[in-house]
Amino acid sequence: MEMEVASMNDLKSIKYLYTTVTKSLRKNGVYQWDIFYPNILVIGRDLKKGHLHAMINDGICVGAVVMNEEQSSKYSGLPWSDKNGRSAVIHRLAIHPDSQGKGIGKQILLYAEEMAICKGYTSIRLDAYTANTKAITMYERANYSKVGQIQYPFRKYPYLCFEKRLNVNEPKDLGM
Repeated sequence: MEMEVASMNDLKSIKYLYTTVTKSLRKNGVYQWDIFYPNILVIGRDLKKGHLHAMINDGICVGAVVMNEEQSSKYSGLPWSDKNGRSAVIHRLAIHPDSQGKGIGKQILLYAEEMAICKGYTSIRLDAYTANTKAITMYERANYSKVGQIQYPFRKYPYLCFEKRLNVNEPKDLGM
């Protein structure tokens, strides 16, 4: 299975992925997403802009990630180490519950990092809900550094912000 830029043809499968992941998270007491987010409008916008990348297996989306330059205004006060470069931002990384624990999250992160390097980014930033310990562990294992915390409205727990500096001297060919 390989990652690819998703299209509007993948909308139904990707919406199903986010709905399934949201239900699984909530079942496990992690309330980072709900029926309002991520919604069909957010997903559709990501697809139209070409920012959503998906891993499709037999017509079923098993993983997805959004990467662009859009940062929350809450990021502005954090002590990022990459102050002068270009930062890509990861949003809405999701792995189908049936596919978790199989290295797909790691594969998605590596894909995002390689894509960012190819596009000239010098770092990647993201935030992860502190109650989602599996996600936190995945980012830590992938050598993302904790930068600080932010709080979003209607969420009980804060989000940890992470950053990873990229080695832009070694771009990899992704066929893009």
